[in-house]
Amino acid sequence: QVQLVESGGGSVQAGRSLRLSCAASGYTSSSDCMGWFRQAPGQGREGVATIYTGGRSTYYADFVKGRFTISQDNAKNTVYLQMSSLEPEDTAMYYCAAGARPLVAGICVLNAYEYNYWGQGTQVTVSS
Repeated sequence: QVQLVESGGGSVQAGRSLRLSCAASGYTSSSDCMGWFRQAPGQGREGVATIYTGGRSTYYADFVKGRFTISQDNAKNTVYLQMSSLEPEDTAMYYCAAGARPLVAGICVLNAYEYNYWGQGTQVTVSS
C-alpha cells in the first residue's frame, strides 16, 4: 500500500524560501520517478520538478527559473523540494507523486497523468 505524505507548506512573503518534504511508504522502487506538481484554484495540475530515483537525475519546469531544487534522501525514503525566491505566482497546492517510469535517457516527465501515486497535497501561499 503506497502512501505519500507532504509537509512543509505555509504562507510566506515573496522572495522567501520553503522546503517541502514528501515521505513515501509502501513504495521501495529504486528506478522510478517521483515528482512535485502544483495546482492553483481553477487551474490544471502542472509539473514542477521530477527526480529519477535510480540515478537522481532531475528535470524542472521552465517557470522554476533556477529557483527550485528537487532532491532525494534514500535512507529516509523522502523527496524534497527546496523553493527559493518564491513569487506570488507560485501560490498553489503542491502534490507529491510517484510511480512513473523514466524515459530511456533517465528523464522523468512532468506529465501528471504518468504518475500512479499521489499525496494529499500541502498548501503554499506567497504574498507580494
